[in-house]
Amino acid sequence: MSDLLSNVRTGFKKLNVEEKYKKAAIDNIKEWLEKDTYKEYLPQIKHIIKNQEWDYLLDCFYQIIPFGTGGRRGEVGIGPNRINKWTIKASAQGHSQYLIKKYGNDAKKRGVVLAFDVRVFYTNKYFNDSLPNPVRNLSCLDLANAAAEVYTANGIHVHIFDDVRTTPELSFAIRYLKAVAGDMFSASHNPPEHNGKKVYDEFGGQLIPPHDEELVEEVTDNVKDIKVLNYKDADKKGLINLIGKEVDNAYIEAVNKLSLSDKRDIKIVFTPLHGTGSTSVEKCLKKLGFDVNADPKTSYASGKFENVTFNIPNPEVIQSFDTTLKYAKKINGEIILNCDPDADRIGVMIKHGNEWKYLNGNEIGSILLNYVIEKKKSKLKGKGIVIKTSVTTNLAREICNANDVEIKGDLPVGFKYIGDLMNKLEDEGKIDNFLFGLEESHGYIAGNYVRDKDAAVAGLWLSELSAELKENGKTLWDYLNETYSKYGYFRNYLTEIRLPGAEGMSKINKIQETMRGSKLKTFGKYKVNSIEDFRDRKPIVSETDRLSKNVLVFHLEPFDKFTSLKVTLRPSGTEPKIKMYFELGTQPCKLNDLENIKNYAENELKLLEKDFMLHCYKILGIDFPERGFLLFWQLPLKDKLRYFEIEGELIKLKDIQDIQKRKKETLLKLEFLGSDPIKKVDNAFKKKFGKGIEDYLDIS
Repeated sequence: MSDLLSNVRTGFKKLNVEEKYKKAAIDNIKEWLEKDTYKEYLPQIKHIIKNQEWDYLLDCFYQIIPFGTGGRRGEVGIGPNRINKWTIKASAQGHSQYLIKKYGNDAKKRGVVLAFDVRVFYTNKYFNDSLPNPVRNLSCLDLANAAAEVYTANGIHVHIFDDVRTTPELSFAIRYLKAVAGDMFSASHNPPEHNGKKVYDEFGGQLIPPHDEELVEEVTDNVKDIKVLNYKDADKKGLINLIGKEVDNAYIEAVNKLSLSDKRDIKIVFTPLHGTGSTSVEKCLKKLGFDVNADPKTSYASGKFENVTFNIPNPEVIQSFDTTLKYAKKINGEIILNCDPDADRIGVMIKHGNEWKYLNGNEIGSILLNYVIEKKKSKLKGKGIVIKTSVTTNLAREICNANDVEIKGDLPVGFKYIGDLMNKLEDEGKIDNFLFGLEESHGYIAGNYVRDKDAAVAGLWLSELSAELKENGKTLWDYLNETYSKYGYFRNYLTEIRLPGAEGMSKINKIQETMRGSKLKTFGKYKVNSIEDFRDRKPIVSETDRLSKNVLVFHLEPFDKFTSLKVTLRPSGTEPKIKMYFELGTQPCKLNDLENIKNYAENELKLLEKDFMLHCYKILGIDFPERGFLLFWQLPLKDKLRYFEIEGELIKLKDIQDIQKRKKETLLKLEFLGSDPIKKVDNAFKKKFGKGIEDYLDIS
């Protein structure tokens, strides 16, 4: 083992990473090489060292996979910074200890609820498939069963679903069964090679600071031995309770009680994007009599997400609709609903005239907010209450203020903060006045049946509102435009710089801390009025609280048609990236003037995005090409830069006479971009060469 560690130390010297990360990785690798606990992982660790995959090895071992805004999720693999059975079992052991300390024997009796979605990890290029590999074909169900063996070994009763279910149904089940906690095994909308878990409290919400920090400390500092009871033995002892139809029926009833209209005449096309949404969104809509048509190519469960463009099952990505849009056109659908694999986020496209329109998360939220206020405002005994996160559109604030509805709109990013505020409203006897909760990343909540976002209630309201509008010859697009005209046009836009690995974490921190300390007065032509630092919000009750407050808001001087301009900068809590949220707000306007205002705001947004992001790239010492803004926005930065390095090599492929060989060589050159590589870079290529890659190389 000393020779292996010596090789690792030598290999790590070549990496441009802070020494503290190298030291932490070496310490963890030493432990995994020497302890019996990790012996099943040993063949693959040796293989990675032999192949000198130093960047990958360091990334797997430099930290224990962190607890972020949405729980603990990340790439499946080997090491403490990867999702595998060991990290899940260690987490379950720490969680068991935390629950028993907090609830005593009540934790054991009431138990935990476990749910899981469709993900399966197959393999990656770093593994040798001829050697034993404990993470190969690892599924969400495997992770749930591994956790169940630990909870039951600690005497805690486990309620586990009989098949895949959604995150919101897990939240509902915790409340329905009066359990003390729950786990959702899922990586939500992350890429296929990711997995993980979200941890829920007895109210059905995710843990907020300082409670999440207490759990993290229990897992990282106090887990000495992991107790395990074989699943079959646990079942024989009566510690496993399989749940299903009873909870399903109660959940669907709870969602459908929130219906605000009896209009049903709309042709819906639905896709769960190979995930679990067929068990919630589709069932709820069909139960109420809607005409729901499931897209056959993307409605069956599959952890590969093979029929979703880029294999990214995320409603925030417009390309997630590509496959289903073809089906909708074929059957003359009127609205398309999709949701991510654990069905807490919803996406929508609507047929408006001869066009299909995509709505982003802020637009959907604004529509739903306006709808529920119109339907319920006059029926409330007190003042209505709406909750949103700080990065969610301030159009919501304008709508609420104009309708005398109270808005709690400055919450940290993360739906768990909305759920926590709902708990407080319930304690104060005000929950009946809660109208709606929304976040920009396609998450919405209503009622009092869950404490996490739910695609089902959002899908219900979008469908019935569409049916109402249809009777008047209108669509959701008309409704949104009328909302803008009445309250003001707000253009909200999200982008990111994706920086994986330990080196990436250093760069993310460098951008954030440089921006924090810079006291900038301008970005290009844009004057900075003030910089709001969420770290100034005291008290900071835990390290997780400090991380959640790692947010900077740049309030810019409005000019011309704008009433507000701001950019929010924050590292993601669930993925290796730093996110930029842009907002440009305007005054109410005549409906006839709206299109001009939209175009004006769009042009200004592009300029602001470039000025702000080029400043961030400059901090990293990168001269980022302007055409880089045309690449697929979720590509890692290193892949964007590499594309420009090899673009010249692509051009030379035109000289290859054989078309099949030319096509093969093109795909080999772009292989590093993952699935659908040409689509990810074609706009940047087209900008320079006048046509797309396939046309230019004659390989279409």
